[in-house]
Amino acid sequence: MTQNVKKKVKELLESGKIKGFLGLCQKNGHIGPHLFCDPDDLESMVLGDEERPGDSRYPLNKLLIHIARSYPDETFGVLVRGCDERGLKTLYTWNQLNPDKVIPVGVACPQELADACECLRPYPEEFVEGERAEERSSASVTKISGLDVKDRFTSWMKEFARCIKCYGCRDICPMCFCNECSLEAEELIHTGELPPEIPIFHLVRAVHMAGRCIDCGLCNEVCPADIPLRTLYKKVADIIDEEFNYRPGYSEGKSPLNILGSAAEE
Repeated sequence: MTQNVKKKVKELLESGKIKGFLGLCQKNGHIGPHLFCDPDDLESMVLGDEERPGDSRYPLNKLLIHIARSYPDETFGVLVRGCDERGLKTLYTWNQLNPDKVIPVGVACPQELADACECLRPYPEEFVEGERAEERSSASVTKISGLDVKDRFTSWMKEFARCIKCYGCRDICPMCFCNECSLEAEELIHTGELPPEIPIFHLVRAVHMAGRCIDCGLCNEVCPADIPLRTLYKKVADIIDEEFNYRPGYSEGKSPLNILGSAAEE
């Protein structure tokens, strides 16, 4: 299921519209990010593990930021699923990427992945591969919200207690692009403490990601302690949507939480 993507990317490369295409490549039995600059290399392109479609996703947008900074005058293509497209839109508003220098090539997620992610929109606005899967509501959020406040607090404290402060959630997040990370600020997070003081580490990150998380779920997948971070951020996103009618990647502009002064009151 890569023929349409390969065809599209080949056209973009041969026409000179893009300098390279950031996608996924399978070599030596492994799948990983790859910058395709030669149309003859597209034979090794894949969209992920066909048997386990959620096992080979990467924060391609985050990698694209570094590439774009090194080659600011060049235009690059990038493989996008629904969450990746939401990420691009949000990164544009934060001036991390120039929309005039990025050409997305979309693929729709299979229903299996859409179900696993409980994704509200498991497809980009335009895609050349795959079929539109049904959107899913967040059963995990409904379940945890159904607990009374005391049980909910106990449940999250138990989850946070497993954290080893590996920073994997931050490092893989395509929306973590700050030059200075609040998770390394001594006044907020005491460095050198393992496990970290709970629940401070994850509450600091949850507040920081409010109005920014695009629900890609990569933090959840990379967590070695299996903390249900995606459920936490989904709930935060629901609160922001209810209070401010804003959801990153779906709504236009920056989060209302990042607008100060009179503009925020209008």
